[in-house]
Amino acid sequence: MRRSIGLALPAFLIIANLQAQKPTPPAVTTSGKLTEAPAESVNMSTARLQRIDGVVKEYIDKGKIPGGVGLVIRDGKIVYYRALGYDNKEEKTPLKRNAIYRIASQTKAITSVAAMILYEEGKFLLDDPISNYIHSFKNPQVLDKYNPADTTYTTVPAKRQITIRDLLTHTSGIGYAQIGGKENNAIYAKNNLVSGLGAGKHVLAEDIQRLGSLPLMHNPGEKWTYGLNSDVLGYLVEVVSGMPLDKFLRTRIFDPLGMNDTWFFLPPAKQNRLVTLYVGDSTGKLQKAPEVIDQNGPMITDYPKMEGTYFSGGAGLSSTVYDYAVFLQMLLNGGVYDGKRILARNTVRMMTMNQIGDGLFGDNGFGLGFGVTSKKGSAKLPAQEGTFEWGGAYSTEYWVDPREKLVCLFYNQLWNADTDGLGEKFKVLVYQALTD
Repeated sequence: MRRSIGLALPAFLIIANLQAQKPTPPAVTTSGKLTEAPAESVNMSTARLQRIDGVVKEYIDKGKIPGGVGLVIRDGKIVYYRALGYDNKEEKTPLKRNAIYRIASQTKAITSVAAMILYEEGKFLLDDPISNYIHSFKNPQVLDKYNPADTTYTTVPAKRQITIRDLLTHTSGIGYAQIGGKENNAIYAKNNLVSGLGAGKHVLAEDIQRLGSLPLMHNPGEKWTYGLNSDVLGYLVEVVSGMPLDKFLRTRIFDPLGMNDTWFFLPPAKQNRLVTLYVGDSTGKLQKAPEVIDQNGPMITDYPKMEGTYFSGGAGLSSTVYDYAVFLQMLLNGGVYDGKRILARNTVRMMTMNQIGDGLFGDNGFGLGFGVTSKKGSAKLPAQEGTFEWGGAYSTEYWVDPREKLVCLFYNQLWNADTDGLGEKFKVLVYQALTD
């Protein structure tokens, strides 16, 4: 509880007391590119970081993962960057650090940044109704009764419009196609909507306009529901900027940051670096993924090698651990990297703070595109309060801890397979290597 300041105190003492209570933001490297350096140069232990290798190798030896790439950055210095295990375990092809991964929902943060670039240009406000820009969302309806026998349903009018902030925080009531709840899986399938994972020849504009006429799973703002919100944001970027989403991301984010290995659909020269995808069978054993995964509709496994047309703002990108680390370092730096400013620091502050109140996202919060660790959530794992993070459906994950000046990523490439807590163990192994 904050201590009251007596009115009888002199003004200079009151000011001094307030200044003492104000937290000092951590100093973070904001100039220059990421460079490799000894762990000890940023108060970490090389010997203790090597514990990561032993744990990951144990998972590989037990057949729980084929391999993985880990990257740890502190204060702009790369102190751990290892590829362990195999790209193709049957052929014993070693995994390389520059392997390209299907990052799936890690696309969401990039699309959120794209939207916030346009927000900074005065193109819209976060509490604007999305229907101002995508008219099919004009009269939102909420699912009332659903008949699973024939997928018919009734609706009631939503209590209010969906806002752009609702989309960024996943509180709009829009569900997920293919990988969501049974009701929206069925309703969306009936309307030929897809999750964005291997979506083939769909077109973003057509799908999102169709989505706008379908029922919400709940009233906007009432719950946190993971869904096609970032795909809607991707189309918003297209409408407001007048550019296809892939071109906007390339010109406004990827090229300025030097993210040359991040694509919706990989150029032919990069396709041989796409990591082999594995799935878990009924016994838990890993098998190569089939060409098409049946997940309430087809999901093409090697979609990054296609000449696709659907730029899924929620799930479509592929990237390397290093490319995505550059993107995250830009955010940790307050929106700038290597002299290129993508966002203003107060925009990043908004994006990485809790926007949804308490209780809607478990013990933690959710910002404008990220899960955010709360004080209560920080008791469960070593990550400090204010850490922002997310991951992807194919077992990729990242987190950024502003207080510890950490950017950390660990990528597998698995679908429907249990990694038995490896992500949390990786987090513990990083924090135990801090020496300050």
